[in-house]
Amino acid sequence: MPSHSGPSEHLPAFLAAIDLQKYTSASDILAVKELAYTGALYSTVTSQTLDSTLQILKATVGRLALYIDCSALESTQDIVHVLDAGAAKAFVTSQQVPELQKVANVDSKRIVYHPTVSADQAESQLDGTGYGLYLQNVQDVGTVSKLVDAMGKERPTVYAAKSGMSEKEAVELRRRDVVPVIPATHLTTNTTAAGDDKIRVAELLLANIQTDRPDGLFTTLVTDVRGVALGLVYSNPESIAASLSSARGVYWSRKRGLWRKGDTSGDWQELVRIDTDCDNDCLRFVVRQQGAGFCHLSTATCFGDYNGLSKLERTLQSRKRSAPEGSYTKRLFEDSKMLNAKIMEEAQELCEAESKEDIAAEAADVLYFALTKAVAAGVSLEDIERNLDGKSVKVKRRKGDAKGVFAEKFGVVNGGPNGTAAAASTNGGPRKEEIRDAESRPKRKDDPAGMNGEGRIEMRRIVTAEEKPEVILEALQRPSQRSTEKIMAIVQPIIKDVREGGDKALLSYTHKFEKATSLTSPVLKAPFPESMMQLPQETIEAIDISFENIRKFHAAQAETKTLEVETMPGVVCSRFSRPIERVGLYVPGGTAVLPSTALMLGVPAMVAGCKKIVMASPPRADGKLTPEVVYVAHKVGAESIVLAGGAQAVAAMAYGTENVSKVDKILGPGNQFVTAAKMLVSNDTTAQVSIDMPAGPSEVLVIADATSNPAFVASDLLSQAEHGTDSQVVCITVGCSDKQIQGIEEELHNQAMALPRVEMVKGAISHSVLLVTATLEEAMDLSNAYAPEHLILHLASPITARDLVTNAGSVFCGQWTPESVGDYSAGVNHSLPTYGYAKQYSGVNLGSYVKFITSSHLTEQGLRNVGPAVMRLAQVEELEAHRRAVEMRLGVLDQRDGVGKSG
Repeated sequence: MPSHSGPSEHLPAFLAAIDLQKYTSASDILAVKELAYTGALYSTVTSQTLDSTLQILKATVGRLALYIDCSALESTQDIVHVLDAGAAKAFVTSQQVPELQKVANVDSKRIVYHPTVSADQAESQLDGTGYGLYLQNVQDVGTVSKLVDAMGKERPTVYAAKSGMSEKEAVELRRRDVVPVIPATHLTTNTTAAGDDKIRVAELLLANIQTDRPDGLFTTLVTDVRGVALGLVYSNPESIAASLSSARGVYWSRKRGLWRKGDTSGDWQELVRIDTDCDNDCLRFVVRQQGAGFCHLSTATCFGDYNGLSKLERTLQSRKRSAPEGSYTKRLFEDSKMLNAKIMEEAQELCEAESKEDIAAEAADVLYFALTKAVAAGVSLEDIERNLDGKSVKVKRRKGDAKGVFAEKFGVVNGGPNGTAAAASTNGGPRKEEIRDAESRPKRKDDPAGMNGEGRIEMRRIVTAEEKPEVILEALQRPSQRSTEKIMAIVQPIIKDVREGGDKALLSYTHKFEKATSLTSPVLKAPFPESMMQLPQETIEAIDISFENIRKFHAAQAETKTLEVETMPGVVCSRFSRPIERVGLYVPGGTAVLPSTALMLGVPAMVAGCKKIVMASPPRADGKLTPEVVYVAHKVGAESIVLAGGAQAVAAMAYGTENVSKVDKILGPGNQFVTAAKMLVSNDTTAQVSIDMPAGPSEVLVIADATSNPAFVASDLLSQAEHGTDSQVVCITVGCSDKQIQGIEEELHNQAMALPRVEMVKGAISHSVLLVTATLEEAMDLSNAYAPEHLILHLASPITARDLVTNAGSVFCGQWTPESVGDYSAGVNHSLPTYGYAKQYSGVNLGSYVKFITSSHLTEQGLRNVGPAVMRLAQVEELEAHRRAVEMRLGVLDQRDGVGKSG
């Protein structure tokens, strides 16, 4: 059987099969409790019933998951309409699949495949698609079980329908993680079945639920319709059956037995849905709470009152019912023109806000007035979120153009090249309105890379033989960064404040940006407290192994002997190295803990013999550093750690403060503010500080041929994509078939979806590219033109290919050398040039921490040999003192030796 990613989605207990045409409206469907509690319905659609089905889909999106059988539709576009309207999944036949696969943006996880060809043909067509599998007209449930066993764990989600299915058969399917499709007329919420043809909803819901409690009760989380947790209770088969039959929240009290919520307090619950968590060991009751709230203390939840938007909604709903006379909210409810004016005013202020604090404040105001308008019209947060859910499943994408008056106001020209939105400029330069405050953004607003359909993560693919060179070079452009002028305008005042205000200014920025308001000193001095280095033993061992490998590699780079060259008889030129005395090492915080960067910067500084090592790293909100960073600082002998990040940390090390030691060189990666600050202080002669290199977002380029492992290739691409949304990954294939390339793309998507930082991966993939080439020479030329920070050679002969590398930060050769080993433990340094600077700069190495001093030593004969050339060149340059310095010495020698005297 074909290999699939397996049923990773959370499956419904069953699909209730209904005829949508028998219901006059969506509210009629929602009123049938046997259907509503499942949360998932199955129905068929034809060309004749398409319009009414689309209306029902749009009305129920976010309330019910409708699985629509589209096998009777003749047009592929009609299937797209069904998905666009909000269908959870579309069931399609073997004959419909080829045309459907040509449609862009269709998420394969929303397609269920109904085989209508031979088994071999179906297997071939289903293989690698990610589709679900629908088995219709099953004769024997046991056959389905055997098929599921044969397919193994890595299989698609399976749906099965059988004429006259019994409750026993339906439960058996559920226990095999197969979703039974059952006519709604055969379902009942009664405790006991009313005949052989009836299947109890409670039995299906409980088929897979597990409990490890000795009393057999099921842990049950109660939430409102927006997913906010109201409380934790217990259930058993009796209470679940009672809840289903009464359409209310009914639970099991360990003291009182059956507990009908609200019977005594009046705070009853309307049951919306019952389902289970991903492990089937916790039930969830979704309810609409009535009365004061869920908790016996008369609070909305057992964890206290609502907060955030939920709290605001309840407050506004209360004010609408009985707002105090003269209150501002009452005036807004009564004066729609005033409310509209406030929404426009606050939206304008949000557009103009620049700082993090101002954006948060203005966004809060916009949300307040927008929700006031919604509540005034009887629109709830549930309605708003349901509308968002409906938009999220759209297959067809809007162009995203701004409307006329707003486009004109912000200098936006709609419908630029290839449908892009271009910024207008009258003088050829950027307007103020064009400057974005985002960390980085895709090259084009409509960049087709990244998300392919709903949740499909896919790189933009370009076949180089089919494109012009300029198109390929444009695709290799890094994501655009913030305006240099704007970055500098932000950084310069910070540097000035720290230079003039010292510790006080530095500490204030840490309070502001890191929220570490408990800090009273901006510096942690060595020796560092043991309490700040408490780590699991396996973490200590990992750091120690990495430390030693990095030390060995960098120690081998040392030039221990003085270089001496006699350039001509009597003229000896020498070069010897000395460590830079004071170095500042910047270890970023932000989206990840980076003890590895502390190792990469600190170990070579220690090996070089730098007398003073100062680290800087932003603390957490509690004022503490990650213990891994402190431990590394201790191992490398750091004098202190500056508890700050960003431009303020760079300024403190460049100029020094009352407690921060001034350094001679600053090394380490960082965001655009850190890079700008490093460049500014290095150009300030009063600072007398140098830097290692310019730096940008992390990046990787992978070259793969037909021998490469698609899973390995994808994993290496993702190891850089997870750094942040401004990272870039590039894949170049050499002589690969379309099937092999699809294998890489499939692995990329599947692996990405399993990552905890998947949202960052999506952002990075949105401006990344896969280039299809025919020869290694072409691939290497593209790589050298791009000059990647990390270059990974997934090739049959990686060492041979390495000889063709002219521009790269660090190269990783062969399938057993992931870039991760370079990031942590192999020994090479991971602080590397990015953004194309690998054409001019090396990565951090031992030489980054030493300076080379040259010396000259001339004998008398040496001066006689080289002197005439020196005097002549000095004379050409009209530097008479230079010429005389040599002439004087030669004159002394001549006088001593009697040269020029008569006998």
